[in-house]
Amino acid sequence: MNRRRSTIAAAGLCGVVAAFQLALAAGAPLGRAAWGGTSAELPTGLRVASGVAVVLWAFAALVLLRRGGLDSPVPERVGRVGSWVVVALLAAGALMNAASSSPWERYGWAPVIVVHLVLCVRVATKPVPQPTA
Repeated sequence: MNRRRSTIAAAGLCGVVAAFQLALAAGAPLGRAAWGGTSAELPTGLRVASGVAVVLWAFAALVLLRRGGLDSPVPERVGRVGSWVVVALLAAGALMNAASSSPWERYGWAPVIVVHLVLCVRVATKPVPQPTA
């Protein structure tokens, strides 16, 4: 997979996670697949946390687009450093989902997060293409 495809796929998965978090924040009964899977509908505090996560995942998508050399309003330095922050968060998320007591998180989200992590590492480690003059 080339850099452009990896970047688009990684940013797209950020969008998928953001959409899932938006559904949780709106009260969708998907809580068994998130935040430890303790309840179908999230309590208010976790719904607020999901709302914050929507913003963070949208920003992560912009960071990855910048790092991948695609159009994004994020500054280059933020893209370079932020892409590694996204990698670190995904690594932690993969471990937490794999260790979760929720089967949805363990067998559903954990593999998705690992794929997302691999894509983000590919984006973060490749040098940004320089424009030709």
